[in-house]
Amino acid sequence: MSDTTPPSFEQQLLGQRDYLLRFARLQLRNETWAEDAVSETVLAALAKPQSFANRSQLKTWLVGILKHKVIDALRQHSREVCGLESSEDDDADPLEYLGFKADGHFQQQPADWGNPEQQLSSRQFLEVLDVCAKKLPAVQGRLFLMREWLELSSEEICKELSLTPTNLYVQLHRARLRLRECLELNWFAQPKTT
Repeated sequence: MSDTTPPSFEQQLLGQRDYLLRFARLQLRNETWAEDAVSETVLAALAKPQSFANRSQLKTWLVGILKHKVIDALRQHSREVCGLESSEDDDADPLEYLGFKADGHFQQQPADWGNPEQQLSSRQFLEVLDVCAKKLPAVQGRLFLMREWLELSSEEICKELSLTPTNLYVQLHRARLRLRECLELNWFAQPKTT
C-alpha cells in the first residue's frame, strides 16, 4: 500500500511554522514574543479551520492571522520593545539616496517594470520579493514590514518605536530604494543581447 495520503490540516500548519517564525522575529525582535505570536496564530487556525475554506493559500491566511498577533504583541509590550540599532546609514545625507542629479533629473533611468499588477499575480515574483525584503538591513526591513505588510500607520510606528517622522521616512525611503534595486537586478532585468 502506497503512503501518498495528503498531509492533514495540522501537518500543513506545522509546515508553515518556520516561515511564520521568521516573519514574527523580524517584526518583534524578541524570540519569546515571536514564539508566542506564532503559537497563538496556530491555535487560532486550529480553533477555526472552517474559516480557511481554501479561499487563499494557507500561508497567506496564516500570515493574515499572524499580522494581528504581531500588532497585539507590539501594543502589549510597547514599553519593552527592543530599541532599533543605528546603522552607518543613519549619519548619511538622505539626499544621496534619492537618485537625482543636482538639476533634478534621474541619475539613472529606472528600469521598465512592465505591468506591475500582472507581475504581482506571479508566484515567482512574490518569492523574489520575499528574498529581497529579507536582504534589507534589519532596521529598514522591520520598518518596511510594519508599514507595508502589517499596514500600521506612520504615526503608530513612530509611537511604538519612539522614532521621529523624519527618521521613519528616511528609513522607509532607503528600504524602498534597496527593494527596487534588488527587484530590478533579480526580476525586472532585461536579458542582455550580444
